[in-house]
Amino acid sequence: MMKKDDRYEVCFCGSGGQGIITAAVILAEAAGVCDGKFVCQTQSYGPESRGGACKSEVVISNGEIDYPKILRPDILLAMNQSSCDLYFLNLKPKGLLVVDATMVRQIPTGRAVAIPFTRIAKNDSGKEVVANIVALGAVVQLCRIVSIGNLEKALIARAPKGTTDINLRALHAGIEAAKQHDLNALPQVVMEEEE
Repeated sequence: MMKKDDRYEVCFCGSGGQGIITAAVILAEAAGVCDGKFVCQTQSYGPESRGGACKSEVVISNGEIDYPKILRPDILLAMNQSSCDLYFLNLKPKGLLVVDATMVRQIPTGRAVAIPFTRIAKNDSGKEVVANIVALGAVVQLCRIVSIGNLEKALIARAPKGTTDINLRALHAGIEAAKQHDLNALPQVVMEEEE
Protein backbone atom coordinates (compact mmCIF):
# COMPACT_ATOMS: atom_id res chain seq x y z
CA MET A 1 0.00 0.00 0.00
CA MET A 2 1.23 3.50 -0.85
CA LYS A 3 2.02 6.03 1.85
CA LYS A 4 0.44 9.48 1.60
CA ASP A 5 3.07 11.17 -0.55
CA ASP A 6 4.56 8.16 -2.34
CA ARG A 7 4.90 8.27 -6.11
CA TYR A 8 4.55 5.17 -8.23
CA GLU A 9 5.88 5.55 -11.74
CA VAL A 10 4.95 3.34 -14.69
CA CYS A 11 6.43 3.57 -18.18
CA PHE A 12 4.82 1.84 -21.18
CA CYS A 13 6.93 1.74 -24.34
CA GLY A 14 6.91 0.13 -27.75
CA SER A 15 5.98 1.07 -31.31
CA GLY A 16 3.19 3.24 -32.61
CA GLY A 17 0.18 1.06 -33.33
CA GLN A 18 0.73 -1.28 -30.36
CA GLY A 19 -1.76 0.58 -28.15
CA ILE A 20 0.87 1.88 -25.72
CA ILE A 21 -0.92 5.18 -25.09
CA THR A 22 -4.33 3.51 -24.76
CA ALA A 23 -3.03 1.14 -22.08
CA ALA A 24 -1.50 4.04 -20.13
CA VAL A 25 -4.69 6.11 -20.37
CA ILE A 26 -6.76 3.20 -19.05
CA LEU A 27 -4.36 2.74 -16.12
CA ALA A 28 -4.45 6.49 -15.38
CA GLU A 29 -8.26 6.52 -15.44
CA ALA A 30 -8.45 3.44 -13.21
CA ALA A 31 -6.13 5.12 -10.69
CA GLY A 32 -7.58 8.63 -10.87
CA VAL A 33 -11.25 8.34 -11.73
CA CYS A 34 -11.99 4.97 -10.13
CA ASP A 35 -9.46 4.66 -7.27
CA GLY A 36 -9.44 8.38 -6.41
CA LYS A 37 -5.65 8.74 -6.46
CA PHE A 38 -3.70 11.66 -7.87
CA VAL A 39 -2.48 10.79 -11.35
CA CYS A 40 -0.68 12.29 -14.31
CA GLN A 41 -0.33 10.65 -17.72
CA THR A 42 2.00 11.90 -20.46
CA GLN A 43 3.05 10.53 -23.82
CA SER A 44 5.58 10.97 -26.59
CA TYR A 45 5.87 9.37 -29.99
CA GLY A 46 7.66 9.78 -33.29
CA PRO A 47 6.14 11.41 -36.37
CA GLU A 48 5.11 8.02 -37.77
CA SER A 49 1.65 6.90 -36.70
CA ARG A 50 2.64 3.24 -36.90
CA GLY A 51 6.01 1.65 -36.30
CA GLY A 52 7.75 4.66 -34.76
CA ALA A 53 8.92 4.83 -31.16
CA CYS A 54 6.15 5.40 -28.62
CA LYS A 55 6.27 5.95 -24.86
CA SER A 56 3.62 6.78 -22.30
CA GLU A 57 4.16 7.51 -18.62
CA VAL A 58 1.81 7.32 -15.64
CA VAL A 59 2.59 8.85 -12.25
CA ILE A 60 0.28 7.72 -9.45
CA SER A 61 0.30 9.15 -5.93
CA ASN A 62 -1.84 9.45 -2.82
CA GLY A 63 -0.69 13.08 -2.54
CA GLU A 64 -0.39 15.95 -4.97
CA ILE A 65 2.00 15.39 -7.87
CA ASP A 66 4.55 18.19 -8.13
CA TYR A 67 6.27 16.95 -11.31
CA PRO A 68 4.25 15.26 -14.08
CA LYS A 69 7.00 13.22 -15.76
CA ILE A 70 8.51 10.01 -14.43
CA LEU A 71 11.97 10.28 -12.92
CA ARG A 72 12.82 6.57 -12.78
CA PRO A 73 10.02 4.07 -13.31
CA ASP A 74 9.06 1.50 -10.71
CA ILE A 75 7.82 -0.68 -13.55
CA LEU A 76 8.73 -0.57 -17.23
CA LEU A 77 6.62 -2.37 -19.82
CA ALA A 78 8.54 -2.91 -23.07
CA MET A 79 6.50 -4.21 -25.99
CA ASN A 80 9.47 -4.50 -28.39
CA GLN A 81 13.24 -4.94 -28.29
CA SER A 82 14.22 -1.40 -29.29
CA SER A 83 12.13 0.19 -26.53
CA CYS A 84 13.50 -2.28 -23.99
CA ASP A 85 17.06 -1.40 -25.00
CA LEU A 86 16.33 2.35 -25.01
CA TYR A 87 14.48 2.74 -21.70
CA PHE A 88 15.79 -0.08 -19.49
CA LEU A 89 18.60 1.99 -17.98
CA ASN A 90 16.06 4.48 -16.60
CA LEU A 91 14.48 1.81 -14.39
CA LYS A 92 14.81 2.21 -10.60
CA PRO A 93 17.39 -0.10 -9.01
CA LYS A 94 14.61 -2.23 -7.50
CA GLY A 95 12.27 -1.63 -10.42
CA LEU A 96 10.63 -4.35 -12.47
CA LEU A 97 11.01 -4.85 -16.20
CA VAL A 98 8.04 -6.50 -17.94
CA VAL A 99 8.49 -7.49 -21.57
CA ASP A 100 6.46 -8.98 -24.38
CA ALA A 101 8.38 -12.23 -24.82
CA THR A 102 6.93 -12.50 -28.35
CA MET A 103 8.90 -9.40 -29.39
CA VAL A 104 11.76 -9.07 -26.87
CA ARG A 105 14.45 -11.73 -27.13
CA GLN A 106 17.34 -10.11 -25.23
CA ILE A 107 16.36 -9.27 -21.66
CA PRO A 108 19.00 -7.11 -19.95
CA THR A 109 18.28 -8.13 -16.34
CA GLY A 110 17.26 -11.05 -14.19
CA ARG A 111 14.70 -8.80 -12.50
CA ALA A 112 12.26 -9.15 -15.34
CA VAL A 113 9.01 -10.87 -16.18
CA ALA A 114 8.69 -12.06 -19.77
CA ILE A 115 5.17 -12.90 -20.95
CA PRO A 116 4.24 -13.43 -24.63
CA PHE A 117 1.49 -10.78 -24.74
CA THR A 118 1.18 -10.73 -28.52
CA ARG A 119 0.98 -14.53 -28.76
CA ILE A 120 -1.57 -14.69 -25.92
CA ALA A 121 -3.71 -12.04 -27.66
CA LYS A 122 -3.58 -13.91 -30.96
CA ASN A 123 -4.29 -17.32 -29.42
CA ASP A 124 -7.02 -16.09 -27.06
CA SER A 125 -8.92 -13.77 -29.37
CA GLY A 126 -7.42 -14.17 -32.82
CA LYS A 127 -6.49 -10.48 -32.69
CA GLU A 128 -2.97 -9.29 -31.87
CA VAL A 129 -4.37 -5.76 -31.53
CA VAL A 130 -5.40 -6.49 -27.89
CA ALA A 131 -1.84 -7.38 -26.82
CA ASN A 132 -1.69 -4.01 -25.07
CA ILE A 133 -4.67 -4.96 -22.91
CA VAL A 134 -3.14 -8.36 -22.12
CA ALA A 135 0.01 -6.48 -21.05
CA LEU A 136 -2.01 -3.99 -19.00
CA GLY A 137 -3.67 -6.81 -17.07
CA ALA A 138 -0.29 -8.37 -16.33
CA VAL A 139 1.28 -5.07 -15.22
CA VAL A 140 -1.55 -4.33 -12.80
CA GLN A 141 -1.49 -7.88 -11.42
CA LEU A 142 2.27 -7.54 -10.84
CA CYS A 143 2.33 -4.04 -9.34
CA ARG A 144 -1.08 -3.99 -7.60
CA ILE A 145 -1.24 -0.20 -7.87
CA VAL A 146 -4.98 -0.21 -8.70
CA SER A 147 -7.70 -2.76 -8.03
CA ILE A 148 -8.66 -5.18 -10.77
CA GLY A 149 -12.30 -4.13 -10.38
CA ASN A 150 -11.48 -0.48 -11.01
CA LEU A 151 -9.22 -1.43 -13.91
CA GLU A 152 -12.17 -3.30 -15.45
CA LYS A 153 -14.40 -0.23 -14.99
CA ALA A 154 -11.87 2.02 -16.72
CA LEU A 155 -11.44 -0.48 -19.56
CA ILE A 156 -15.20 -0.80 -20.10
CA ALA A 157 -15.55 3.00 -20.17
CA ARG A 158 -12.70 3.35 -22.71
CA ALA A 159 -13.32 0.29 -24.97
CA PRO A 160 -14.81 1.06 -28.40
CA LYS A 161 -18.42 -0.03 -28.84
CA GLY A 162 -18.71 -3.76 -29.49
CA THR A 163 -15.24 -4.61 -28.15
CA THR A 164 -15.91 -4.83 -24.41
CA ASP A 165 -15.97 -8.64 -24.26
CA ILE A 166 -12.77 -9.16 -26.25
CA ASN A 167 -10.97 -6.49 -24.20
CA LEU A 168 -12.09 -7.94 -20.87
CA ARG A 169 -10.99 -11.40 -22.02
CA ALA A 170 -7.60 -9.97 -22.99
CA LEU A 171 -7.27 -8.18 -19.64
CA HIS A 172 -7.97 -11.37 -17.70
CA ALA A 173 -5.63 -13.40 -19.91
CA GLY A 174 -2.86 -11.00 -18.89
CA ILE A 175 -3.80 -11.21 -15.22
CA GLU A 176 -3.71 -15.00 -15.32
CA ALA A 177 -0.38 -15.04 -17.16
CA ALA A 178 1.14 -12.73 -14.54
CA LYS A 179 -0.06 -14.97 -11.70
CA GLN A 180 2.39 -17.61 -12.95
CA HIS A 181 5.36 -15.40 -11.96
CA ASP A 182 6.74 -15.21 -8.42
CA LEU A 183 8.26 -11.76 -7.92
CA ASN A 184 9.92 -12.93 -4.70
CA ALA A 185 12.06 -15.30 -6.76
CA LEU A 186 13.55 -12.42 -8.79
CA PRO A 187 16.86 -10.73 -7.88
CA GLN A 188 16.24 -7.79 -5.56
CA VAL A 189 18.55 -5.24 -7.19
CA VAL A 190 18.77 -4.42 -10.90
CA MET A 191 21.85 -2.19 -10.81
CA GLU A 192 23.94 -0.16 -8.38
CA GLU A 193 22.56 3.22 -7.27
CA GLU A 194 24.40 6.13 -8.87
CA GLU A 195 26.51 8.12 -6.42
